Amino acid sequence: MKGAALESNIRAGIKEWIGLAVLSLPAILISVDLSVMILALPHISIALGADSTEQLWIMDIYGFMLSGFLITMGTLGDRLGRRKLLMIGAAAFGSASVLAACANTSGTLIAARALLGIAGATVSPSSLALISNMFRDHKQRSLAIGIWFMCSMGGMALGPIVGGTMLEHFSWSSIFLLGVPVMALLLLTASHLLPDYRDPAPGRLDMASVVLSMCTILPVIYGLKEIAKQGLEPLPLIAIVAGVAFGTLFVRRQRRLDSPLIDLRLFANPTFSTALGGLFGITLTGASMLFIAQHLQFVEGLSPLRAAMCMLPGVVASMTGMLLSPLIARLIRPSLLIGAGLAFSATGCIILSQVTAGSGLSTLIVGYILFNAGVAPFASLSSDLIVGSAPPAKAGSAASLLQTSGEFAFALGIAVLGSIGTYVYRTQIVGFIPRDVSMLTHGATLESLAGAVSSAKALPEPIASTILHGAQVAFTNGMHAVVAISGVLMIAIAVLTVTRFRHLPPIGQKKPGEM
Repeated sequence: MKGAALESNIRAGIKEWIGLAVLSLPAILISVDLSVMILALPHISIALGADSTEQLWIMDIYGFMLSGFLITMGTLGDRLGRRKLLMIGAAAFGSASVLAACANTSGTLIAARALLGIAGATVSPSSLALISNMFRDHKQRSLAIGIWFMCSMGGMALGPIVGGTMLEHFSWSSIFLLGVPVMALLLLTASHLLPDYRDPAPGRLDMASVVLSMCTILPVIYGLKEIAKQGLEPLPLIAIVAGVAFGTLFVRRQRRLDSPLIDLRLFANPTFSTALGGLFGITLTGASMLFIAQHLQFVEGLSPLRAAMCMLPGVVASMTGMLLSPLIARLIRPSLLIGAGLAFSATGCIILSQVTAGSGLSTLIVGYILFNAGVAPFASLSSDLIVGSAPPAKAGSAASLLQTSGEFAFALGIAVLGSIGTYVYRTQIVGFIPRDVSMLTHGATLESLAGAVSSAKALPEPIASTILHGAQVAFTNGMHAVVAISGVLMIAIAVLTVTRFRHLPPIGQKKPGEM
């Protein structure tokens, strides 16, 4: 009877669930801001007269700042108070959104996007850490984190759709104004719905560690992104080497400090380290999404908005899986659910490897649905394991590690898997390029599928058809290589997690021997 009373005391009520809804809206918004620029950038570049370099910075600066500040802001929330930092970040995000919407030069927009990234880094880890404070019951916390993660991942996919819809009816500035009412709602309700929490013994914030963390993250992210775009050029490689060197200094400093920016003792927990490492590996395979998007546009000939709509069933499958996984994991062991899910993803990779230049949409859509749905249990449950296995005082730090790892993994996946797909494309397209085409056409065709499609429009038949068909076949084979590697990764991570998580009981049940 006493145990039942204790259980009811820690269970969250209606106030906490409404608070979760308030926290989930910014999660969607921050993710939307990462991907909404895909369709908006051409409109912005025309309106502001942005050159190619400025376009790259408009596109990338948000992600750079977001990833660079996550660790600092996550730890700062543990020290200053998570609700307080969340409200500061919400106010900053709303103000930067207005600045971005009113920008009349490329420089102003770049600065506004940088501020949005810093503010987003303030909001994200504080939101996830607060969920661990609001939902102390394991079953409820697992479901709450699954809902939050579903919203965060769904925002990435909704970005192009939201952008396309807004641009069809309003000017480009409207996409930034979406953030204002969402952050206003958060500011109005946070003090009533959300608890505050801070580390009771936080220690001094080590500014040297803050600088070293940024000097580690920013050069590596920059280098990986540049390699994905330009190949193995000297400057990106130097940036990565510099980031690794600073990272070594950062880790050494954390080991010496009494109050480190990142508590490396978290990695001694095998559940934490396995969940974080496995999620890193899963996120690597996100590069497959970019190849699928390009296949829909340049092989199937769809508009960006129609391509996004074709990918929507896979996104819905992923979001549904993230929502249901914590509920299913109450009935069966998480290791079995994760292993079965990743087997589905590997099956999706096999189906995607059967897509050809003339196979139509059904095979690709079915494969993408399985690919996304199968990853959902791991994404949802591992997030709970990462945040839940950390001490309450370190939940913000754990949440920031989770999100920073995701940023690294996605950038690394694009750089590595993207380079492999590009290598296959360039190796195979050579045989389809006629010898008598100009050097300009040859170079554009060899560079990318988009370049080949653009070049073919200016060429006479049958040369245009030969180049276009060859480019589509070569690109599709490159995509096959990427999804094959992704499938192997899925199987390897499945074996790892099933082995390392086999001791975990269904959510809400006690381990053998526990009272």
